[in-house]
Amino acid sequence: MARTRGSWTGGALTARSLLKPQDVARAVFHPAWIPQPLDPSVERLKRFRVIAGAVASLGVFTFIEGGFDFTELLENAMTASVVLLFLTPLTVGAMLWVWRRGGTVRQLRVPLVNSLLLLLLFVGCVAALLVLVQTVNGSANPVVIIGVGLTMMWMLIFTAYGAVRVSGNFFGTAAVHRCLPPLLAVVTSWLMAVPDLVTGDLHGLSLTLGIIFILGAPVTVTAIALLEMGRLKRRYGIRLKAHPAAQGPRPGAVPPMPRGMPPAGAPYLPPQGNPYGRPPVPGGQHPYVPHPQPPYNPQHPYSG
Repeated sequence: MARTRGSWTGGALTARSLLKPQDVARAVFHPAWIPQPLDPSVERLKRFRVIAGAVASLGVFTFIEGGFDFTELLENAMTASVVLLFLTPLTVGAMLWVWRRGGTVRQLRVPLVNSLLLLLLFVGCVAALLVLVQTVNGSANPVVIIGVGLTMMWMLIFTAYGAVRVSGNFFGTAAVHRCLPPLLAVVTSWLMAVPDLVTGDLHGLSLTLGIIFILGAPVTVTAIALLEMGRLKRRYGIRLKAHPAAQGPRPGAVPPMPRGMPPAGAPYLPPQGNPYGRPPVPGGQHPYVPHPQPPYNPQHPYSG
């Protein structure tokens, strides 16, 4: 799958799109090279996984411990982004080692590079947003505050929508393997929780609330991810341990039918409806009438 000009956004961006940062984020952080979803039920599971993953990545402690702090929230997001910058390639590299007998890395070179570029792009956007916020907070010049502030608001909406997109497709790793996004979500959520579990840092919460908030998100993400990968395996024969080039449909499984197509084995029915009714066009001859009737002539009432 070679990347050609305009294939990243699919030609969806125009000059007017810059006025809507959410549209730009949708095109940039969910590129055209990411494969379409296989099943609506898997997509619903993915939405729940995104919500639980957001809780695991950013944490609820920002809202509980000392009130809401926007700068602290961005610092937490930056920390999570840096962790993802190192964790994602390591996890993908481990899976490439697992897949070594089923195929080569060369077969996955293009989607791997695309996913890495998307990861670097998102981390750069989070870092740029943090710099803009610090610039506005540290400046007393009204011109700087207004100019940088408007850019900061655009970047805030753009990055927030982008975070939702990359949490669903996990930096486009579904283009490498369909099971990589849920796997990376599990690894990331537990990595965020392990330091608190090891150090016993409950962030000022009671023991019960601390355990709930620390373990709640990764346990939820893991359960949803396992269910998601289980459905991919049962319905489409996609297995995590198999190289993407060696994936095949489950024996006896029926591939998803495009919308609007009749089910397999069903007889084809012509679109005109009842073959014995009136013709769809006034004055037209029905295709199933073997001998067309002559037109009615008022001079010969028995001719028609």
